[in-house]
Amino acid sequence: MTVIATNKRAGFDYALEGRFEAGLVLTGAEVKSVKTGHASLKGSFVTVKGGELYLTNALIPRYAHAHRDTAHDATRPRKLLLRKREIRSLIGKSRTEGLTLVPIRLYTRKQLVKLEFAIGKGKKSYDKRSDIGKREAARRIERTLKQN
Repeated sequence: MTVIATNKRAGFDYALEGRFEAGLVLTGAEVKSVKTGHASLKGSFVTVKGGELYLTNALIPRYAHAHRDTAHDATRPRKLLLRKREIRSLIGKSRTEGLTLVPIRLYTRKQLVKLEFAIGKGKKSYDKRSDIGKREAARRIERTLKQN
């Protein structure tokens, strides 16, 4: 498994709960671009349209050796491949509980391109401060244990 892109802000901005894996519907040139490492999940999110899930605003630039005449939109919505049962469950959670579907990382498994995303609830600024405080306290404890 080769990790191609990660969303570093996901854990900072959201309290992540459940993680899911989905395939992506990509064109041939997009697959080649992703496999060469040219993809970014910065600012991307998962949306619901017509009972299906889409990865929106993820940047996959044009493959350098692709045919120039084909139209290429680098940030177009890309369909996620999941089972109907999983899709219904995720749509229900996102609508009723006010949760968000946040992409975490893009990677390859064998020859397939996969997306890992999570259900998350947006953190408030005081939640972020408490997380930072907990991390600093853990660091202080580790330092004192290491010195002794």
